[in-house]
Amino acid sequence: MADPRVHLTDLIKDFDTAMLATRGGDGHVRARPMAVQEVDEGGDLVFCAGLDSPKIDELRQDPRVAVILQGKTKYASLSGTATVDRDRERIHAMWKEDWKIWFPGGKDDPNLCLIDVQVTDGEYWDNSGARGVRYIVEAAKAYVKGESPQERDQHAKVSL
Repeated sequence: MADPRVHLTDLIKDFDTAMLATRGGDGHVRARPMAVQEVDEGGDLVFCAGLDSPKIDELRQDPRVAVILQGKTKYASLSGTATVDRDRERIHAMWKEDWKIWFPGGKDDPNLCLIDVQVTDGEYWDNSGARGVRYIVEAAKAYVKGESPQERDQHAKVSL
């Protein structure tokens, strides 16, 4: 069985989109879909955003975030702290032409910023590939015995 921390990091690299959840000044939690721009070796994430978006104000009030990723057979929930980065050099280096849809001024659009999420811990459920086949077999055996299936390497809680 692979190191759960490495597996979580590898798993989140497979996702293009995530739900970024922030807490507003009113205490309500809000989540919105965000394109994942980068995942580093430690599992930290980068998103691009507009400085004028409500999520930026929410992050300034409370930098704690949750990131939720969901696929057909893979799921992850991450907790961490977000910071807003306005470094033009870094934005230029990460620039993708499809960002121009939201930032018509291009890589020099003054509204464009990055959101860095330093992940502190996460949890995953991975029923893809051989893991999924093993789980189906275990679930079938448990069903016949009138028991609940045991999660083995499909699920783990991880501190990063």
